[in-house]
Amino acid sequence: MFLPIVVYGHPILRKISEDITPEYPELDKFIRDLFQTMDEADGVGLAAPQVGRNIRIFVVDANAFEEMDPDCKGFRKAFINAHILERWGDEISRNEGCISIPGIHEDVKRPNCIRISYMDEQGQEHEEEFCGIKAWIIQHEYDHLEGILFTDHLSALKKRILKNKLNNISTGKFKPAYRVILPK
Repeated sequence: MFLPIVVYGHPILRKISEDITPEYPELDKFIRDLFQTMDEADGVGLAAPQVGRNIRIFVVDANAFEEMDPDCKGFRKAFINAHILERWGDEISRNEGCISIPGIHEDVKRPNCIRISYMDEQGQEHEEEFCGIKAWIIQHEYDHLEGILFTDHLSALKKRILKNKLNNISTGKFKPAYRVILPK
């Protein structure tokens, strides 16, 4: 089921998300809904806060970047109770957008590699390292669990330039391509 997307200005996007247990009600269905919503909104990732739930879950699908990085082929997975343990490597600038901030894309610098702990859909604990595009996507989605948006990484000047566009999103003065939840 396609879940409506919470957009810029909604307070849930600024909250730190909470860990869950494997017994979380209808967890499998929620993860399927996250994947479906991400796919229908043409995203490469989606975090639970973006659909109104303050829990530490996000999904990613890096297949769209297969031509740039063949290692991205087949990389589609859910991260439950994710916690980044370490970031390292050169800061790489990549153009980012966000389903919760439609119509805005800006370059953001992020470390090229991460080490992350998480639980998979079967409840198994993992600790893995990712670099390149995978790390970039994971860091963007992970930020949502920490109440951080990609626009927070921009310079003060760039934020001032985007202020009107961001206000238009938060007040519903845009044409969404999918169902959205506006700030109250």
